[in-house]
Amino acid sequence: MSDEMVLRAQRFINSTYNNGATLGISKVEEDGRTGWGTMYALTRALQYEIGITALSNSFGPTTLATLQTKYPSLNASTVPSWIFGCILQSALYCKGYDGGGIDGIYNDRVRAAVIQLKQDMGVDGAFPGSSLEPKVVKALFNMDAYVTVNNGSGQIRSIQRWLNGRYVNRRDFFIIPCDGHHSRDVAKSMLLAIQYELGMADGTANGVFGPGTQAGLRSHTLSVGSTGTWAQLFTAAMVLNARETSFGDFTGAVQAEVQEFQAFAALPVNGTGDFQTWASLLVSHGDQSRRGEACDGVTKITPARAQALAAAGYKYIGRYLYNPSSTSLPEKQIQPGELDTIKQYGLRCFPIYQTWSRDADYFRYSQGCVDASNAIEWARIHGFKPGSIIYFAVDYDALDSEVTSYILPHFQGIYRTIGELSDYGVGIYGPRNVCQRVSDAGYAAASFVSDMSSGFSGNLGYPLPTNWAFDQIATIWVGSGDGQIEIDNNIASGRDTGQGTFNPTAPITEDLDVDLKASYKPTLLHDIQTYLTSIGVPETGGEGWKDGDWVTYNQVTTTEAFNFVMEADWLFTNLARALKLRKALIQAPVMWELRKLNPLDPLADDAVRAGLKDDSSTGWGQIFAWVAIEARNYCVQQGIINGLPLSSSDKRAVWDLLQDPHYNIPTAAYLTIYNAHQVGIPRPSLTTDQADTQALLARYNGTGDGAQQYGRELIGLYNVLENYNSLSRVQ
Repeated sequence: MSDEMVLRAQRFINSTYNNGATLGISKVEEDGRTGWGTMYALTRALQYEIGITALSNSFGPTTLATLQTKYPSLNASTVPSWIFGCILQSALYCKGYDGGGIDGIYNDRVRAAVIQLKQDMGVDGAFPGSSLEPKVVKALFNMDAYVTVNNGSGQIRSIQRWLNGRYVNRRDFFIIPCDGHHSRDVAKSMLLAIQYELGMADGTANGVFGPGTQAGLRSHTLSVGSTGTWAQLFTAAMVLNARETSFGDFTGAVQAEVQEFQAFAALPVNGTGDFQTWASLLVSHGDQSRRGEACDGVTKITPARAQALAAAGYKYIGRYLYNPSSTSLPEKQIQPGELDTIKQYGLRCFPIYQTWSRDADYFRYSQGCVDASNAIEWARIHGFKPGSIIYFAVDYDALDSEVTSYILPHFQGIYRTIGELSDYGVGIYGPRNVCQRVSDAGYAAASFVSDMSSGFSGNLGYPLPTNWAFDQIATIWVGSGDGQIEIDNNIASGRDTGQGTFNPTAPITEDLDVDLKASYKPTLLHDIQTYLTSIGVPETGGEGWKDGDWVTYNQVTTTEAFNFVMEADWLFTNLARALKLRKALIQAPVMWELRKLNPLDPLADDAVRAGLKDDSSTGWGQIFAWVAIEARNYCVQQGIINGLPLSSSDKRAVWDLLQDPHYNIPTAAYLTIYNAHQVGIPRPSLTTDQADTQALLARYNGTGDGAQQYGRELIGLYNVLENYNSLSRVQ
């Protein structure tokens, strides 16, 4: 929502500072909405007015130190200029406080707003009165809120205000938000507070969970009856970790909640605030000296290493299904015979799938589908049984916005593919926030938490995910001699125990389709155009019979149909590999149906949407819903895919799903398998001959002379596609 006073503040910046040129920025957008662009501009304006020449978006140490030296207390008598006053008023308005008019006057309205601001921050005791102290100014020039927002917790806000009020006069403690939400800044402020209470001096206290802090906490075990600041800090840490307890004294109710937390985090359940409990509340990895029952690593488990791990108390070993590199980490992928060794020594294995996954650009729906298909393939090759949870990696510090835009669609693709094409489960490896959000979306059954990366923004300020199975806390060495191995030490919750027995190793299927090599696309398009023209289908237009009507095909050109299919090449490849058939068998009818779209097709679809018809051939593959239901039910009955049986009452729902190519194209593949049953020929495979291929293509269009003609036309298109697919298969 636009705010008139924020709009005036933006106009003030632009008019005063030459549309931002004086400040080294572009003109501030005049939209009346507070955002970082406006706050950065105000920060630069403040720096400019106090004589800083190297302007920056950051209200950093130089800005703070200069303010502290020149203006330790800003009020009506110390504000140096009209412009300076306008900057402060603008910042107040951008924070939602009454700036008294952007007139440069530090009047009663401004004083009242400052008093309210400091009360909201919890620093009115440390900084009484209506003046603006440098640390308050620093807090004023950011996007933090000092009242609860977005359903924030009142109890968390009380903790935030308490921390501000108690520690704001320490050198390295800066005012934290009071919005009712745990965050990275709040987590660091808790560590600083503990260090201050341990007696660390300014400059020594740094907000890092180092040896001095750990040693101090070991001498501050709390129990029922503990009161004072240490009890407040401990209960604050409990509240910030989403535990249902009160901020204050260590009561019997707190003890009961501590016991629940300890059980949840796989800590010794003693009901006291001991060091390990403190550590687990304050930093993601907790006490890194804890020895877990699980581990993961990139090194082959040999008999000597398995013996060393078992002797050290390990039960569960995470190993990688696949390594795309032939040179880097040569033992990262499960090696031949390794799972037999794991079984022999009474250990269990949980599978991990990771190729790159180290930045946001990797993650998207299509990549999730590809990763899932590859993981299914390799899990079966290694012999993992149905029911095993495969952990898909998010191996970087993903921002919350990136989780929304990239990672959730990626895991939606994983979840749908795993669910439809296998009996495996989906797990996620990543920071706490990523794991919890993907799990809350329903895309992961268990979390393998990368808590060792305690500085990740996705770990700081977030509690341990509710469905955590493995908690990665430290890299250590185990064993000696031939049995020595470097592992990541993991705490196990018991939610996933991996597998201790395995199916026989499956052979790697040779000659599976791969994505089309990009260099072949121009010549493939040319050959398709040549072939289609030879059978009376030019680049644009064309006429023919469809469903008893003579129609003109003028909706999609050959090039457009080709481009649609190429954009979904990953999906055709996935299906072909999973179903062990040639992807040209799916591509050919889909491309043909796209090319043959005509004006009657959208009219038929509109009739279904209007309720005038109950079905129509629709989507990329022009599939009727009733046909999709029969094909999918057949594949479910045969154990080819998973899913609940569909009935005629599902027709409209299935028709709606067929509008999505991610549903339509797989349905075309399942229809091809069903058609083999209908025609009475073997299920399509990597070696299906030309006669059976043509029969399957014909059956895609039904029965009769028209269908036979359809098959004769499509076999040529199939052969063109298969020619270039086969060339791509040659490595």
